[in-house]
Amino acid sequence: MKILAVTDEIVERIYSLASSGHFADVELVLSCGDLSYTYLEYLVTVLSVPLCYVPGNHDPIYDPSWDNSRAEGCKNIDGRVVRVRGLSLAGLGGSPRYRPEGVNQYTQFEMTRRVIRLLPSLLWNRLRYGRALDILVTHSPPFGVHDEETRAHRGLHALNWLVGWAKPRYHLHGHVHFHRRNLVPSTTSLGPTQVVNVYPYRLIEI
Repeated sequence: MKILAVTDEIVERIYSLASSGHFADVELVLSCGDLSYTYLEYLVTVLSVPLCYVPGNHDPIYDPSWDNSRAEGCKNIDGRVVRVRGLSLAGLGGSPRYRPEGVNQYTQFEMTRRVIRLLPSLLWNRLRYGRALDILVTHSPPFGVHDEETRAHRGLHALNWLVGWAKPRYHLHGHVHFHRRNLVPSTTSLGPTQVVNVYPYRLIEI
């Protein structure tokens, strides 16, 4: 299966590529956050495939009564475990907390609690499908992998633990903007898991 992963920056070229059929073999779109919901709605409309996303720290907090807090036609998987196209996906949006009242921001302890809430569903997946998780979709990276030392872009320890325990095939994230890929690798192995910074977009085969 070919997956289009996007995050953090609207790429104008995506509009022409999508409308010209360049992504005709893509079967799933995953967004790691901080993208305009109109951008996601365009992709799901033109490509006519499922689109799952998590919010970034610059996205609005989800409120089911407020239309502008969600992308129409897309599935918000923040804090959820879902099955899409035969794959088990889990989503954890947001970044480390760097402002007291920041939206979609979490302390290390708060993110640990969010991870713990996923465990019953992941255990069920392991029993039913033989694998807890195929793809973990987050906004922030794990601690020490693709992260930075600034408070806002430091990685989250709970993600390291989750990747080590669930062993997904891929952990896709954004948040850290890699502009010099020749100096900083955008893909790192954590055991059997490929941790990928998809900024601003990547095509992935699974």
